[in-house]
Amino acid sequence: MKTEPANVKVVTIVGPTAVGKTGLSVELCEALGGEIVSADSRQIYRHMDIGTAKATATEQARARHHLIDIVDPDQELTLAHYQKLALDCFDETSAQGKLPFLVGGTGLYVKATLEGWTVPQVPPNPDFRAEMESRAEEIGVDGLHQELAKVDPEAAAHIDARNVRRVIRALEVYQHTGQKMSEQQQKCPPPLDVLQIGLTRGRQTLYERIDLRIDRMIEIGLEAEVRGLLDRGYTPDLPAMSGLGYRQMIDAIQGKTTLDEAIALTKRHTRRFVRQQYNWFRLSDPAIHWYDASTIETQKLADEIQTFLNA
Repeated sequence: MKTEPANVKVVTIVGPTAVGKTGLSVELCEALGGEIVSADSRQIYRHMDIGTAKATATEQARARHHLIDIVDPDQELTLAHYQKLALDCFDETSAQGKLPFLVGGTGLYVKATLEGWTVPQVPPNPDFRAEMESRAEEIGVDGLHQELAKVDPEAAAHIDARNVRRVIRALEVYQHTGQKMSEQQQKCPPPLDVLQIGLTRGRQTLYERIDLRIDRMIEIGLEAEVRGLLDRGYTPDLPAMSGLGYRQMIDAIQGKTTLDEAIALTKRHTRRFVRQQYNWFRLSDPAIHWYDASTIETQKLADEIQTFLNA
């Protein structure tokens, strides 16, 4: 009698920006023989290192990282493609006797991969998208996001207003089918055995860490990185260039704001983004084992993960 293959064991480390996911995941990989599969929708882009807070060369040398630097800033990576790549990484890593760690703050990537979301099969409508892009310019990204909230509040709650491409896609699905995108996403969970770990910190402490991180980005050359992207021909209207820090720095470079204003806006928008992330990773979610990142003991957590692996 054939026995079914065991589910691939995966550990996720999720939580808001700047909470400390990268440092902890690298330490756990070293302790447990793991590799990191990135769940960050900005770190997929090449040439965008500082503003996306990618793991440093030293951190990447300590633990292998997957799914960073896989597309150019003018290329698109669909959610379905990301799901396939992530699942392939899990299989490959596990087959090599390593433990895959899914690490990042992009809730869409994490949820869609672990829960096996099936994206609605609605073909792109270039005319509608162009109309919505013009609408966003007319009423602002927040205004367009509010229009989505009127027809699909659940989808709007999980989509950052600054991610205009995803807002338009949700509107496009509704316009084409007359049904909410949030109601059309079917789930077919892949064969995984998952331990979800969430990191959190006190809100004020987290905001202070965000401010320090952004100041450090400026110090080590975010402006030069953005200028380099523009010099390569990557235009400001690309979705990749709308990321936190990049849009604000482009405005400063183009003289629309001062550098100080750009820094202040980046800090303010990053704080708002953190609140958005907690819509994906709720502290009340019983599936996530939450830890205070300021007091967590790496070895103790490694022992708990080992118990999960041995079960």
